[in-house]
Amino acid sequence: MKFLKIFLMVLVVLIAIFFIGGTLLPKTYSVSRSTHIAATDTLVYKNIADFNEFLKWNAWSKMDTTSKYELKGTAEQVGHQYHWKGEKSGEGEMIIVSASPYQQVKMDLKFIKPFESLANVTFDLSKEANGTKVTWTMSGDNNIIGRWMCLVMGGMDKMIGKDFESGLQSLKEMSEKQ
Repeated sequence: MKFLKIFLMVLVVLIAIFFIGGTLLPKTYSVSRSTHIAATDTLVYKNIADFNEFLKWNAWSKMDTTSKYELKGTAEQVGHQYHWKGEKSGEGEMIIVSASPYQQVKMDLKFIKPFESLANVTFDLSKEANGTKVTWTMSGDNNIIGRWMCLVMGGMDKMIGKDFESGLQSLKEMSEKQ
């Protein structure tokens, strides 16, 4: 009987630590990376805002070759979307919610499996000497489980920053060859 009381007390303390401690962890995240691409803003914009092109350079498409994709809507326009489902990449969808040609594309990103979450994705483009600067940003809210995952994994920047860098490098290579 004494063991059961101690076990329940420890369980209650752990649950309290999980929820109370979780409120002290960051509620939001933002990850951002930039690169210079020696190509016109028109070409770079198309490679981002047309999901047929996006799928050729984004890091997660390359990581999970089992993924199946479904595209809807008009490329480069609000409402253009793609849905993916794969063994490694899980399931989700991305939809363009705002498009300012050759300047900015905003997207809503919804992860369905293995964990549900929402994120805001923005690609900012600006003309530079001999090309275009692209800044890719993803931000969102962390639920209680996401807060603890970020703590354990070293934060969202550590978890996906390298994927952003890899994706931007592929976008750069693709755009500069066209």
